[in-house]
Amino acid sequence: MTADTIVSKVWSFCTTLRDDGVGYGDYLEQLTYLIFLKMADEYSKPPYNREVGIPEEYNWKSLCTPKGAALEAHYMTLLRELGKKKGMLGQIFTKSQNKIQDPAKLSRLISMVNDTNWVMLDADTKGTIYEGLLEKNAEDTKSGAGQYFTPRALIKAMVACMRPEPHKTIADPACGTGGFFLAAYDYLTNEENYTLDKHQKFFLKHLTFSGNEIVSSTRRMCLMNMFLHNIGEIDGESAVSSTDALIAPPAQTVDMVLANPPFGKKSSMTFTNEEGEQEKDDLTYNRQDFWATTSNKQVNFVQHIRSMLKSTGRAAVVVPDNVLFEGGAGETVRKKLMETTELHTILRLPTGIFYANGVKANVLFFDNHPAQKEPWTKEVWIYDYRTNIHHTLKKKPLRFEDLREFIECYNPKNRHDRKESWNAETNPEGRWRKYSYSDIIARDKTSLDIFWLKDKSLSDLDNLPDPEDLAAEIIENIEAGLNSFRQIAASLGASAE
Repeated sequence: MTADTIVSKVWSFCTTLRDDGVGYGDYLEQLTYLIFLKMADEYSKPPYNREVGIPEEYNWKSLCTPKGAALEAHYMTLLRELGKKKGMLGQIFTKSQNKIQDPAKLSRLISMVNDTNWVMLDADTKGTIYEGLLEKNAEDTKSGAGQYFTPRALIKAMVACMRPEPHKTIADPACGTGGFFLAAYDYLTNEENYTLDKHQKFFLKHLTFSGNEIVSSTRRMCLMNMFLHNIGEIDGESAVSSTDALIAPPAQTVDMVLANPPFGKKSSMTFTNEEGEQEKDDLTYNRQDFWATTSNKQVNFVQHIRSMLKSTGRAAVVVPDNVLFEGGAGETVRKKLMETTELHTILRLPTGIFYANGVKANVLFFDNHPAQKEPWTKEVWIYDYRTNIHHTLKKKPLRFEDLREFIECYNPKNRHDRKESWNAETNPEGRWRKYSYSDIIARDKTSLDIFWLKDKSLSDLDNLPDPEDLAAEIIENIEAGLNSFRQIAASLGASAE
C-alpha cells in the first residue's frame, strides 16, 4: 500500500467519524493509541524480536478478535491498564479514554491500522501522515488545539538561523506537539548539512531532545510525533516531562533552546474554595535563579530559558509584544537579559499567522556567555516583518519563502558579518536595522518594541490592502484588545476579593 493511499484512508475515516461528533483531536488520540500498539506488535516479531513491555492480554492481537460491546469494554480496560505503565508506554496512555462510542467504527479503525506495516514505512511517510493530522487539529479553533501548534514555516526559519549541530542537546520547555524537535531533526539528518556517523545518529535518536508539556493529550501527540520520526524507543524513557518547567531550576543545562511558550500572560492554578466552587489564583514562581518575581508567564519563560542554557548555549524564542515593552518585572528582565546574554536579533512577526487570534509576536535570538562586568549585548538587529505585511491562515498563510530575506539578513553562517538594508536616505523602506545597546537602554522602560517603517494604509489611500486583509487585521486588533481587557478584568476581580 502506498503512502498516498494510507494518507487518503486515514483522512477519509476521520471525516466519517466527524459525522459522529468525534473531532480531529479525539480521532488523533485514538489513532495514536492504535498505531503505537500495532508498531509494538511489529517490533515484537522477527526480525526485531524485542521485548516491548506490553502484557499479552493488552497487546495488539487482543484487540483484533472481539466485536461489539466486548471490544468496547476490552479497549477501555486496555487503555486504563497501559496508562499505569512506566516510560514512554505509560506517557502515551496516561489519562487515555475511548472517544469512539460506536464499536463498529472502532473495529473499522483497528482494521485500517492493521492493514499497514507501520515499522516498514519510512519516517518521512509516517511523519507526513501524523503532522498533517496535527495541523488539521490545530485548525479546529473550537478545541483550542491551535495554541500548541506553531506555524511550521516559522519553525523551519528559526532552525535555519540557529543551525543545530550534531552531538548538541536541544530543549523546549513548552514543546506542544514537538514541532521544533522535528524541524531540528530534519535539519540534522539533511545530508546537505551533515553526514552523521554511528555515534552521532545514536545521540540524535536518544540524547539530543528533551522537553516539558503539562497537557497530557498534547504530550502524548508530541511523543508519538517524535517516535514516528524515529526519535526515541518504544520501550524507552520519555523525552518529554509532564512537569511544569517553571516550577524549579533545570536539572541540566543544554546547548540550544527552541521554543514558543504558550500564549496568555498569567500563570494560574485552579483550586476548590470553601463553598466547593472552582477558583483561579495567580501563580508566581519564587526562584533564586530568576531576576524578577512575577505572575507574567511569558516573562518567566524568558528567565527560565536563559537558566536552561550552558554558558555557550543559544536560544530562539517566540514571545508576545508585552515582553518587549512591559514595565516592572518586564523591564528588569530585559535589562538583565541584555547584560548577561548577547541579545543580538529580533524578528517582528505579522498578525494572522497563529491559530490563536489577536497575537502580536516576535522571535528573540540570544546567546549565553560566562559572567563579566560589561553587558554582553552591544547591538540588537531588528527585522520588521510586520509593518505593511498581511497574512491570513487560509488564503495567504505564512510560507518559508516569506522569511527567506530575513534568513539572508540574519546570515546564519556568520551572523557577525551583517549589513543593514535600512538607510534614512537611500532606503527608508529597509526592514533590517540595528540599534546600539546605549540607544536601547536610553529608551523608556528599556523598550525593545521598536519600529521605524511607515504604515502605508495610513498614508497611501490609493493602494490599500485587499478589503478581506483589512477586515482580518481589524478583527485581529479587536480580539487582541479584548484579550487584554479580559486579563485586566480578571486581575481586577482577583484583587477585589
